[in-house]
Amino acid sequence: MKTLVAHAAKDLRLEERDAPAPGPGQVLIRMEAGGICGSDLHYYNHGGFGAVRLKEPMILGHEIAGRIEQLGDGVIDLVIGQRVAVSPSRPCLSCEYCLEGKHNHCLNMRFYGSAMPFPHIQGGFRELLVADAIKCAPADGLTAGEAAMAEPLSVVLHAAKQAGDLLGKRVLVTGCGPIGLLAVIVARAAGAAEIVATDITPFTIGVAQKVGADTAHDVAKDPDALSRYTGGKGHFDVLFECTGVGPVVASAIPALRPGATLVQLGLGGDMTLPVQAMTAKEILFRGSFRFHAEFFTAVSMMQSGRLDVRPLITHTQPLGDFKQAFELASDRSQAIKVHLDFGSVSA
Repeated sequence: MKTLVAHAAKDLRLEERDAPAPGPGQVLIRMEAGGICGSDLHYYNHGGFGAVRLKEPMILGHEIAGRIEQLGDGVIDLVIGQRVAVSPSRPCLSCEYCLEGKHNHCLNMRFYGSAMPFPHIQGGFRELLVADAIKCAPADGLTAGEAAMAEPLSVVLHAAKQAGDLLGKRVLVTGCGPIGLLAVIVARAAGAAEIVATDITPFTIGVAQKVGADTAHDVAKDPDALSRYTGGKGHFDVLFECTGVGPVVASAIPALRPGATLVQLGLGGDMTLPVQAMTAKEILFRGSFRFHAEFFTAVSMMQSGRLDVRPLITHTQPLGDFKQAFELASDRSQAIKVHLDFGSVSA
């Protein structure tokens, strides 16, 4: 089978590996679609992010979907030919955090395409993948692209849980990449009364308005756009912060109401925050990291039509055009979510 392997920054190779076979409780999946995530881009562009660096060749990818090609012994709830979304979250289920129900903080997490542990956890950008059956969400009625969006959607559903009840709330979303735009979609479905989004790219600003933002500000053109929301100690009840950029967070604090909830999704590195201003407003800071149970919920909500992620899938490229796909995914002036098509190896 063909696999997409990162060796170092800008050193991404299409390599042949032996085809795997499923064991008991597992399935063999012929991959159809894989979404290029921000972490994949960090491995591609920089060889890692923060202290996490590539120390050995690693297959990238964790936003994946495909069709079941073979069933391992004991698998009875899935059928050959069925399309599934594959959860990349594989906690050990036995460490102290798993036993507390905090599976996303598992001490022995095996998250597809992650260089955090060593040896690295190989990812899902490959033609064939063996996965645990319990990690496969039936995606009947969804396209392969929609099914592959279950992972980033799960990230935002977990963040929405951290934010609490959004019904009737005024919501600010900073950063209109895939996660920020999904936050707009989820907040709208959850009954937010008003959604305002900010970004620095006209293309993403336009998409934010198309998927549910009442107002979207280009803060590159209007750096003081949020100042109009600062009167009366602020306007917004909830902030989904999706940039991970300290000055962006700081600029949003004056627009938050006392007692507002700030949910931090962006992981851009350590930040300096206006803690005194946050304290004076009694801002509730909530981190949001990965997900677990939300994965199957994400698939179900797409199947029911309650959440439509299709406007975010802007490009689909053949696997053989991976370099072009990764460059395109890095360009927010024209792309939101770029998918690799594993059924089309070359252009």
